Amino acid sequence: MNFPYFISKRITSEANSSFSSIISKLAIISISVGLAAMILAFFILGGFQQTIKQKIYNFKGHLEITKYNMGNALDEKSISFGSDFYVQKDEFEFIDHVQAFAYKPGLIKTQDEVEGVVYKGVDAQFDTTRFAVNMQSGRFIHHKEDGYSDEVILSKHIANKLSMELGDKFMIHFVQNPPRFRRLQLVGIYETGLEEFDKSVIIGDLGMIQRLNEWNKDQVGGFEVFVKDKSKIDDAENILFNAIDADLYVDKVSDKYNQIFDWLGLLNQNVTVFLGLILIVACFNMISILLILILERTYMIGVLQALGASKRQVKRIFLFKGMLLVTKGLVYGNLIALIIALIQDQFQLVPLDAANYYMYYVPISWDYESLIGLNVLTFLVVSLALGIPMTVVSRIKPIAAIRFN
Repeated sequence: MNFPYFISKRITSEANSSFSSIISKLAIISISVGLAAMILAFFILGGFQQTIKQKIYNFKGHLEITKYNMGNALDEKSISFGSDFYVQKDEFEFIDHVQAFAYKPGLIKTQDEVEGVVYKGVDAQFDTTRFAVNMQSGRFIHHKEDGYSDEVILSKHIANKLSMELGDKFMIHFVQNPPRFRRLQLVGIYETGLEEFDKSVIIGDLGMIQRLNEWNKDQVGGFEVFVKDKSKIDDAENILFNAIDADLYVDKVSDKYNQIFDWLGLLNQNVTVFLGLILIVACFNMISILLILILERTYMIGVLQALGASKRQVKRIFLFKGMLLVTKGLVYGNLIALIIALIQDQFQLVPLDAANYYMYYVPISWDYESLIGLNVLTFLVVSLALGIPMTVVSRIKPIAAIRFN
């Protein structure tokens, strides 16, 4: 039998009322609480980033292909469905879906209010399944085989500001020369929680913009491209940039909204600092607790050395003791974090202010790679820190230790 491991187990199985048992429980609690906090921080951060990114991607796609346009005019130059990219889109294995769009600025006029908006025209290829998560009430627009539909969906922000409800009809005046207007009907209300979209964008039939701009049926403002693997968006951008016509431009949606994506990237640094602080506290706790256990067992250390136990064996006794405490803390910490995360994921008990956080509750992302990584990192760092109090054992002399009792 392994002598140090046997003695370590005997120390651990002491009566629960002993002082060392209380200290051991404090060590387990400190590690479990710290690990649970780190796991929840990564789960929440991942859910927060994933939710915001998904809102943007569902609304705009991962990549946008448009024609080069001088200035910042909202009226795009048209692209044809007959362009080489659209005809050959199925040859790009990384592409999941392509849908056409066009934008046109306008003014919504009601009896009491006037609101500036951007009309986003989409066709029947628009992926309503992805967009469904943003729908608050009503339905998506129905496209017509002939002509265009007068149905639109507004954001909840715009609908509330204009005091409009489902089924209401209103006038929109499009900014062009000469100005034109159309009568539209509200059939759906969406909400993304992102001001860039909710404050200005309404969604309707692409055919209306084609008619207003005097485009043919095969002319659109651009294409939104969804890729199968979001981690390879950069590679997809480079491939498409080299493959499309010279007068077309491919742009990552993350670059168009770089303020949001940069902000999400900064959150990673905050969590990293948080992780480091918790690991430092956990290490200091384990060092302090193990020192207390060593001092409490000074007499036992002296007796074991007097009976022939080497300093290496005595060190391993307390090393096994410390690693056992760390292991228990990891197990309890994982259970606490997973139970809290599961409850929040299922019942959304912790709310958020959507005006500040773009969502109504704390999101959870089940990032199992981070879960495993945090467990391994915590175990390694805290276990290495156990080597510090081991130096105290090597300085204890048997005679002095026996007298110490």
